This record gives sequence, structure tokens and C-alpha cells, in this order.
Amino acid sequence: MDAIAAPLDCLVIGGGPAGLTAATYLGRFRRRVTVIDKGWSRAEWITRSRNVPGFPAGVGGPVLLDLMRSQARCYDAELQLGTIDTLSRGSDGLFTARLANTQLTAHTVLLASGVVENKPPLAHLADAVKRGLIRTCPVCDGYEAIDKCIAVFGNGEHAARETLFLRTYSSRISLLLTLADTAALSDQTKAALEAAGIELNHVVVGSVGIDQDGITVLSAEDGRQHHFDLVYSAFGMTPQSSLAAALSARVNELGRLFVNEHQQTSVQGLYAAGDLVRGLNQISVAAGEAAIAATAIHNSLPRSFASQIA
Repeated sequence: MDAIAAPLDCLVIGGGPAGLTAATYLGRFRRRVTVIDKGWSRAEWITRSRNVPGFPAGVGGPVLLDLMRSQARCYDAELQLGTIDTLSRGSDGLFTARLANTQLTAHTVLLASGVVENKPPLAHLADAVKRGLIRTCPVCDGYEAIDKCIAVFGNGEHAARETLFLRTYSSRISLLLTLADTAALSDQTKAALEAAGIELNHVVVGSVGIDQDGITVLSAEDGRQHHFDLVYSAFGMTPQSSLAAALSARVNELGRLFVNEHQQTSVQGLYAAGDLVRGLNQISVAAGEAAIAATAIHNSLPRSFASQIA
């Protein structure tokens, strides 16, 4: 097994907006930093986002990630494709990460591995997402759905909350649940949906169709087909927190990591930023948390001074 002799100042796990922001900051702090990226970020799903600061005309996720990778490399951050198999912390305080036939050691670790979207039971999902017919983040692009005929398809209370949120943008909105979710809503939630004029329907699984103009579903209540301009998927997410859990870092009931004001977890030297930390899955939030974490990491390490120029 190959090993890097000198420990890294920081190992960043995850190459999305949080991980790449941290890499840029740490590189500019003249720290030795390596990013291990499995090769896929949720940001890749973004066709065009118009709420990323500095891009008034919007920016696609793949384009943004390419720009962020180039920026990190400008400051000597090393970016590697791979998956961390195990992460441990020795009695000397150093972290050891193993991936494939390589072993990396680091004084600190920043987890930016994010979450995985729980996919809806729909055929041709990737194509529908690229076309903007299936969406996943009402905070990101609810504005672009103003006055459209919208449905939220998902699980119970989580889906109901997203539907009520989207009521800000359109009066033509429905909540779609599977028959298994019949009793999944509280009376209070049902009353809130009714007061907001939101129609509740149960969907025949497998009946969802995607055409050129939108999405059609078959209602289990009345047997009729209903057509929507777009559908938001609200089946929840799975945080990628197993590496942190193996180190006994504190997580909440949803598997997201607890961090302090400097983005440090309950494990000394282990930091986290982005979707893995909180439910507001936003590029701006991820970048801000990564900047806080990177600065705290830099300040926690022994000072390195520039060579004196004669």
C-alpha cells in the first residue's frame, strides 16, 4: 500500500461546492490540501440556477463545478477521484484515510460528502431533471415556477411542508402521495393544506408519465389523469455520514452532523460543511460553511512562515 510520507494539513472528502471552496481557501492559506471526490455531486443535477451570487443569468451545475475546480487548482490544491473506504484517528491525533491501494494521513479532515437524493419512483428520471420537469429544490428555483401548475410528489409531512412553501409561487399546486401515505399526514397539516387551497391526491405508482409538455399522473381517488407543468420530488435525502459515525461523531436523528461555530464536529480535528450539516441544501450556504471551516482549520494548525527574502 502506497502512503504519503508527510501528513496533509487537511484532507477534504467531497468535491462539491463545499469541498472545493474549502480547497481554494486552504490553498490560499498555503496549506497542503487534497480533495478526494467520488466523481459525482448533487450540483451536477442543476440545469441552471439563478440564485448563486454573481450569476444573474444563472449557471449550470457542471459549469460551476468546473470553474471551482480550476480555481482550487490555481492555489495548488490536489484533486483526486476516489472513494474513502475507512477513516480513523490515531493516538497521535492524525487521521488515516484508506482508499483503493492508497493511504493518506492528515492533521485535519473536512467532510463535505453531502447527501444523496432519495429518488422518486419515476422512469426516465435523469432526462426529466435535465429538462426541468422534475425538480428537487424549491428554495433554488421556486421563483422560476411562478404561476405554473405544480405538483409535489413525496412522502408525508416532508412533502406537505414543501408544498406549503411552494404555495408562495403559485395558486395551482397539488400534493401527490402514494396510497401507503394515506395516514401519513397529521390533522393539523391537512387543515393547513386545505386552508392554502392545496389539492391532495394519491397517485397510482407506475402511472406517472413524462411528455413534451409536462408530467401526467393517474389519481387513485377519481381515476382521472392530472397534468402538471412540473413536479417537485420530496422523498427526502440520505446524509453521507458513515465515515463520521465510525469516528463516533455526533449526528442528529436524520444523520446530519452536529458542528460548533467553527464547523468542527464533536471529534477534534474533524470538520464538516455543506448539506451534510444542515437541511438548507444551498450552494451559498455550503460555500460559507466551508470558508468558516477552512479558516478555523488554518488557525488550528502550527503557523508556517514565508521564507525571508534577502
